[in-house]
Amino acid sequence: MQLSQSNLKNINAQVVDKPNTDIFDLPAKVLQFGTGVLLRGLPDYYIDKANKAGIFNGRVVVVKSTDTGSTKEFDEQDALYTICVRGIENGKKIEENIINASISKVLVAGTQWQEVLDFAASPHLQVIISNTTEVGIQLVEDDVHAHPPVSFPGKLLAVLFHRYKIFNGAEDRGLVIVPTELIPDNATKLKDILLKQAKKNQLPQDFMNWMQNSNQFCNSLVDRIVPGKPDATALENLQQELGYTDNLLTMSEVYSLWAIEGDEKVKQKLSFAEADKGVVITPDINLHRELKLRLLNGTHTLSCGVAYLAGFETVKSAMDNEEMATFIADLMKAEIAPAIPYQVTTDITDDFADKVLDRFRNPHIKHQWLSISMNYTSKLKMRVVPLLLNHYEKFTHVPQLIAFGFAAYIRFIEGKQEGDKFYGELNGTTYHINDDKAAYVNDILIKQQDSKVAAVLADNFIWGDSLAEFPGFVKAVNKYYEEIKKSSVSTLLKQFKNSKAEA
Repeated sequence: MQLSQSNLKNINAQVVDKPNTDIFDLPAKVLQFGTGVLLRGLPDYYIDKANKAGIFNGRVVVVKSTDTGSTKEFDEQDALYTICVRGIENGKKIEENIINASISKVLVAGTQWQEVLDFAASPHLQVIISNTTEVGIQLVEDDVHAHPPVSFPGKLLAVLFHRYKIFNGAEDRGLVIVPTELIPDNATKLKDILLKQAKKNQLPQDFMNWMQNSNQFCNSLVDRIVPGKPDATALENLQQELGYTDNLLTMSEVYSLWAIEGDEKVKQKLSFAEADKGVVITPDINLHRELKLRLLNGTHTLSCGVAYLAGFETVKSAMDNEEMATFIADLMKAEIAPAIPYQVTTDITDDFADKVLDRFRNPHIKHQWLSISMNYTSKLKMRVVPLLLNHYEKFTHVPQLIAFGFAAYIRFIEGKQEGDKFYGELNGTTYHINDDKAAYVNDILIKQQDSKVAAVLADNFIWGDSLAEFPGFVKAVNKYYEEIKKSSVSTLLKQFKNSKAEA
């Protein structure tokens, strides 16, 4: 039995949360550019939850912007799909299966552009969501009158211009536009591109005024790991448990966040936010960005070399080790949190850190440390160096765990070139150093044999600042680097844990 609207009555409600049939009569209120798992696992998840609670009462029309692939899987299942939520929350194991009925239909831009424009003229339309990857929000030469325009901004501009014409520029027909692409100030950048495209296409000034004044472009931040379809064995087991076949079945972690920059008017239109505390509508999302960038991403980056050199392949396996788990928690709470370059209370950082630790322990997410180490150097510069700068502005002592993280980075990136790639070696096994700065850093390490740690830390090109100027930092990093070479990372992790116990 395949998942579909007609087969819902045959599906066991005890193993999966099913939608009521009246949901299919709700009007479409959202136009969504993108069919990917992140959108299905986050915005569409929230909308479905709200609809089932009788709050938002609106469905989603999805636009498939690319010509690759088809909408066959959506069409065969009446756009229904199952989200299998798995993970840890407040130390408790969570397993939920949910049939999502948020999507009304999926349109292919290349062949159904007129239908997209027809929906743009709908009086029910209130919201536009997008996730076209970071590459999608770029200014390219485009014809807004094409069927369809080439780029995502071009398509969005065409949708807005058509709506403007249909409703004669009525102020109350503006939309809330929320891009979820993973770039800072995503809506601000998108709006700027649309204005430039409008000028290039010589659209009326009255339309540009309407676009700026009657529509609300909201910067947003999304955070949820949505791996998508599980492997063949896990999928077969899940479908046996559920009692039906689902070609769109999607795995997701428990944690979810969609931080949206907006005012009370935005809150009214995005009423689905009332259904889940993971949707946060606030005038300033920078706090949420800083928490994610420093406590989640910064911890990942500072820990990846330590964990990999200690013999752990995945984040979950590291969290299963008492010494490594203690290091990660102490790094996050005791050193990163106090150094976040943003005004934030300990209660907020502790709460966020506890949620991150639950995410790291999730047995259903196999996050490889080697994958996290990709572009290791640039990640340290962006995520950690601002923490270091702020730490030394606030405190007089060396952040020992951060110093250890830098020592592990230098040991990890130290490798040999084979062709155009670099490889490190650990206990007789080689690993790929997937870092665009690997050649530059290794050149320093080779040329500065007697003071390699100091030379790397002092390099302004790498870090944007000389980290050698921070009192005691080079000495601490060098000490840990030499100890890693002489003994092992595991030995040092035990020492950190023991010293904490004795304190």
